[in-house]
Amino acid sequence: MILDLLQSSYFSLFLIVALGFMLGRIKVKGLSLDVSAVIFIALLFGHFGVVIPKELGNFGLVLFIFTIGIQAGPGFFDSFRSKGKALIVIALLIVGSACVSAVGLKYLFDMETPSVVGLIAGALTSTPGLAVAIDSTNSPLASIAYGVAYPFGVIGVILFVKLLPKFWRVDLQKEADRLENEHRGQFPELSTCIFKVTNTLAFGKSLKQINIRSMTGAVVSRLMHGDEIVIPQASSVLHKGDIIQAVGSEEALAKLELLIGEREEGELPLHHTQEVVSLLLTNKKAVNKMLGELNLQYAYGCTVTRVRRSGIDISPSPDLVLKFGDKLMVAGEKDDLIGVSKLLGNDAKKVSDTDFFPIAMGIVLGVLFGKFNLSFSDSFSFSPGLTGGVLIVALVLGAVGKTGPVLWTMSGASNHLLRQLGLLLFLAEVGTSAGRNLVETFQESGLLMFGVGAVITLVPMFVALFVGRYLLKINPLDMLGAITGGMTSTPGLVAADSMAKSNIPGVAYATVYPIAMVFLILFIQVISMFF
Repeated sequence: MILDLLQSSYFSLFLIVALGFMLGRIKVKGLSLDVSAVIFIALLFGHFGVVIPKELGNFGLVLFIFTIGIQAGPGFFDSFRSKGKALIVIALLIVGSACVSAVGLKYLFDMETPSVVGLIAGALTSTPGLAVAIDSTNSPLASIAYGVAYPFGVIGVILFVKLLPKFWRVDLQKEADRLENEHRGQFPELSTCIFKVTNTLAFGKSLKQINIRSMTGAVVSRLMHGDEIVIPQASSVLHKGDIIQAVGSEEALAKLELLIGEREEGELPLHHTQEVVSLLLTNKKAVNKMLGELNLQYAYGCTVTRVRRSGIDISPSPDLVLKFGDKLMVAGEKDDLIGVSKLLGNDAKKVSDTDFFPIAMGIVLGVLFGKFNLSFSDSFSFSPGLTGGVLIVALVLGAVGKTGPVLWTMSGASNHLLRQLGLLLFLAEVGTSAGRNLVETFQESGLLMFGVGAVITLVPMFVALFVGRYLLKINPLDMLGAITGGMTSTPGLVAADSMAKSNIPGVAYATVYPIAMVFLILFIQVISMFF
């Protein structure tokens, strides 16, 4: 009965996943395989004839890559601008050192060119690279060599990624927390303070005339004139002895003190008709608009005192572009706040709901883009392929965030669930496929091709690690993403993704992967033509 069930792909799939998770939880000297252990169980099952359909693997691959791209998209272009040069160097180093190693070993062991380019594609687990190798050589040797090198290309990157923290002697989670704190440092903590209007230059002038927000960066949330406390408007006039309450960074509040007058202790109470509320931005019509475009002060008499995004408080400048799920702190009259709530949406259910239309449409666009073929000459053409097409489209959509009524964003929980599902399907299929012919190809092709493939896999990673760590001073999380992206290894990214609660490796992977893929295709064609 068990043997019959193993012939059912769905049963085998879940059995592989279950056993993989059991194996992944075993720790040896503090090291565990986590979710990447699934591929090792899959290799074993594949050796004994268990087959997971290729379509299931492709389904998992596009889900995993799409969710990575959507999450990485908002930070991708910023990362490229700030770290692009270093990451491009890493991509070139990885692909270049792999090809140089392969050419050197070709002459050392007198290997045929089709076998060499196949080994390069397999060692870097690149299906587009294999397609180019076959097209450039018109030889079946490229496919055979790819099959020999591919298993270690998968396993070697996973093991390297898992061992890298040991090489580096770094706690990845602590490093992720450190980088997160650095990121938060770009957004100073906001606090509330009251000021007495004592500067004669401010007497008789409106908030608009003084231009407090642009001059200091602080936001005036309340104004007390005599015994009356109001939510200030741009037209509100300051008088000697008035008390204002403001929200801002310490630097902004210090500037405000110089502009307005002395700082005092305490806080202005709200009138019984007034309220400060936290409202969620869930109205699609308001997403990607600048805060100033909503015109909340003039239309509703309300003031946004701070915007909270991804756990960070952001000062609410008029040119701040609002994103889906932003939490706005708004001060105003209770009746006016009802209108603001309707304008923003304030529907917590929408934040957690998953709209499958953007996911399906995004993947469709990615697959179609992957089929696009760009010819530079009769001898060189480039196609992004399935992985590259989906990744590039997802990055763009994630960065755009919204197109008309369509939101390309996903909740964190939804993204994590679909990513996990996708990578499990992908690992199970890749593992069983590689394990099916592992022993046979090993016996037929011998240790030589396997060893050459292993060298081509390992050398680039050690070169990248040395240069990235000692010369370019790249942090470990970016290094993990850069190495897996340069090796075009999605299973490697899976391993990296499971080691720290951070999207930094995914952003670096997304930055490096397309560049590495272009370099690899170009270098394989050059080797096929000239060596």
